[in-house]
Amino acid sequence: MSSTDTNAESDGPIPKGARLSRDVANLDTIPPGTLSKVEECLQPFRLSVEKLQDVSSRLRKDLIRGLGKHTHCRAPVKMLPTFVRATPDGREKGDFLALDLGGTNFRVLHVRVVEEMQKLLKMDSKICAIPQEIMLGTGEQLFDHIAACLAEFLESLELKGQILPLGFTFSFPCEQKDIDKSILIHWTKGFNCSGVVGEDVVRLLREAIHRRGDYDIGSVAMVNDTVGTMMSCGYRDQSCEIGMIIGTGTNACYMEEIKNVKRVEGEDGRMCINTEWGGFGDDGSLKDIQTEFDLVVDRDSLNPGVHVFEKMISGMYLGEIARLVLVKLAQDKLLFGGDLSVALLTQDSFETRFISEIEAENTGLQKAQEILSELDLPAGPVDCQIVRLVCDSLSTRSAQLCATALATIANRIRVNRGLDHLSTTVGVDGTVYKKHPNFSEKLQETVRILAPKCDITFLVSDDGSGKGAAMVTAVAQRLAMQSRILEDIDGEEEEEEHEEEDDEN
Repeated sequence: MSSTDTNAESDGPIPKGARLSRDVANLDTIPPGTLSKVEECLQPFRLSVEKLQDVSSRLRKDLIRGLGKHTHCRAPVKMLPTFVRATPDGREKGDFLALDLGGTNFRVLHVRVVEEMQKLLKMDSKICAIPQEIMLGTGEQLFDHIAACLAEFLESLELKGQILPLGFTFSFPCEQKDIDKSILIHWTKGFNCSGVVGEDVVRLLREAIHRRGDYDIGSVAMVNDTVGTMMSCGYRDQSCEIGMIIGTGTNACYMEEIKNVKRVEGEDGRMCINTEWGGFGDDGSLKDIQTEFDLVVDRDSLNPGVHVFEKMISGMYLGEIARLVLVKLAQDKLLFGGDLSVALLTQDSFETRFISEIEAENTGLQKAQEILSELDLPAGPVDCQIVRLVCDSLSTRSAQLCATALATIANRIRVNRGLDHLSTTVGVDGTVYKKHPNFSEKLQETVRILAPKCDITFLVSDDGSGKGAAMVTAVAQRLAMQSRILEDIDGEEEEEEHEEEDDEN
């Protein structure tokens, strides 16, 4: 099917004359012959509107495959149910704990949600280190350590006597079975605790707390960091139904109609889906837009063939793609007079943050000179301009691909709800989005072109894994309370019916 064909979840043909802007200053300082050859090298990174719409069409099909009961296992985009069934509505209130475990440190937080003020306040927090011997020890040791740190935190706040609900951000690959049940698939990030893989981490946490016996916790909600991003923004803007992270990695979540989530029972309502869109392309569907540099980055990564889309977008990989392009241009004698330094030939020596610094409007070229000097490269003004052009090409492609995926989700939500026009908010987090000088502008421009019937507001998240985790717990508690109230009402109605029958008899 051609990219201009319409289908059930497309916004139709590309608007006539739609073009993506390019704004790279002072290219006239680069000799025309050199510029032509540099542009030829960078051409594979330039994606037309038509190509982006084609990529969106592929992702749209993968979203459906990921939601399917029988197609999910083979789908590259996993579309994981989170069992978060609502976004904040402003009625959430109370005190909550949040636990954020995802690296060599973990955080515990006490968060207060004030309904009258429509505010989510981070009251107190504590960072606890995880020693290497615990990271490589037993699961019991790890969760005992977490329980001990949580005990110290509660004691310092004189909260040990209270039983508070807890939001648990556990940033390792898990299969979530319910809001309070999550099975660890495998460890990453240097952890290798025995006896945890295949087990429910919520149960292990509760068992560690019960072994101590000096405090307890209430209901627990497992939280993915992307979902936390959506929920922390959702309390500030109740039209927020999409969460997106573009940092070291990239991912998104959104509120899907539960009738479309074939692996979960139910027909009514909605559920937040953790897309895991970084895996888009793992089945080879993006081969036509992978450049020779993308293929090298993938081949040399820790997980070849996995998270192909993420490797074209996220902060973990952009710097390395840039380094490979600079090496190629130098080898072709288009940069640095053909000279190559040991530093430039070293993997990961060109950091992703350099791209943001080099693209800064007023200081970028000076920063380029400093960075290239640190890499022992003989860089003149023309070299700095070429390096800036390379950085712009890579960040632009990243923003446009991310926007394409986001537009696909927004279009899906609009069609799911039978709307002519959708207004929604996206909660966003991640260093690439927040630190790059014009990434957000490029992303939003592309979304407007690819989802013209969607009016999207972007809201930067404030501590999704902390405050967001607490908000997931607050919403779950509100829904449980509403359910109990409904059950009580139903019970009262049944009692009244019985009493009426008794009176008649």
